[in-house]
Amino acid sequence: MSEAPGRMLEGIRVVDLTRVVAGPSCTRTLADLGADVIKIEPPEGDLMRQGVPRVGGVAVGFTQQNAGKRHLSIDLSLPEGKDLVLRLAASSDVLVENYRPGVAGRLGLGYDSVSRANPGIVYCSVSGYGQDGPAANRRAYAPVIHAELGLVDLSARERGTEPLPEAVSHADFGVGAQAATAILAALVHRLRTGEGQHIDVSMAETMLAMNEWTAVEVAGGFGAEISPFRPGKAALLKLRDGSWVQVPGNPTTWIFGVAKALGKLDEMAALGWHSKENTQGKEEEIRQVMQQWAAAYESMADFEAALDSARIPLGKVKPLADVAREDWAIAREAFVEVDANGEAVSIPRSPFRFSGSDAGPTGGSRLQGADNREALKALLQLSDAALDALEAAGVLISKP
Repeated sequence: MSEAPGRMLEGIRVVDLTRVVAGPSCTRTLADLGADVIKIEPPEGDLMRQGVPRVGGVAVGFTQQNAGKRHLSIDLSLPEGKDLVLRLAASSDVLVENYRPGVAGRLGLGYDSVSRANPGIVYCSVSGYGQDGPAANRRAYAPVIHAELGLVDLSARERGTEPLPEAVSHADFGVGAQAATAILAALVHRLRTGEGQHIDVSMAETMLAMNEWTAVEVAGGFGAEISPFRPGKAALLKLRDGSWVQVPGNPTTWIFGVAKALGKLDEMAALGWHSKENTQGKEEEIRQVMQQWAAAYESMADFEAALDSARIPLGKVKPLADVAREDWAIAREAFVEVDANGEAVSIPRSPFRFSGSDAGPTGGSRLQGADNREALKALLQLSDAALDALEAAGVLISKP
């Protein structure tokens, strides 16, 4: 696996014991920045490998989260497997795991064991509710956190609907981003002091930090006060060509800017809507009025031009698959083709752009355990005979 020159984490080695989304999204970020990420899967493989569709026999969702990593599969329940990982960690800079608290320790791969082998290791634990406290041992996937951390409830209240699930694993990607940030900070600290440390990042606290309404809700909510910032109430309007657009903000306050831009202030006055105090509690009437106005415009371009005088932005509702064909995405090279076990698949490149460094996947994805022999020869100087013995004993697993 080759690394592009000038990547900022070139020379940093990461042992990746994570699976599914939260941890792999963190280590994918580190790989995009140039780190050598050694992904170690259990015998049953990362659960994301079971996803569809597949390209080159590899689930596309798995490829997105694990591109650019080395793919090893080791049975950590066996002493020889644990020993291999400890030896890898001893010569690495970072270890990331997202087991439930205590599991890594029971495997003999907790922070205490790993830091004895490598005092400078930056060891990051990603979990649902943190490494301590009464909820530490609860199982937590993103939908569980969305429910328990108020996202589902708040969205339902703002939309005026029954609770509905989120389609995207916000909590997983949020905690992955926070974990990567913490790891980078700990690496800077180690440069200054030589000290490694244990990082504890929780999905629950991430969702508190990454929800702009957390402090508002804890302080009692909006109450009778009028806020222009209500993204959960943003107006969705259908244009004459059948397309949908979204106008941001609280419609009960933003309708005045829309009306001014469209020359509808007289109509507002006839309805008795002279100020935002007159429009409170009239969300459905406002939506109907704004829909009537929007229906007079043929397309997104026409409606956007009409609203431009009031500096009101809007977005067209589009399928995610269409984004890859957008002019901005093509110009920014937002997608890149990588190799998935011999076949090309398109995945997001990276949100980072640096003036003096590159970022993005330096490779694709492989089958489970595909890099076992090559990586362990290079990193631990294991012989073919030793590798043969480990495969025969079921310590190393590779699957077609």
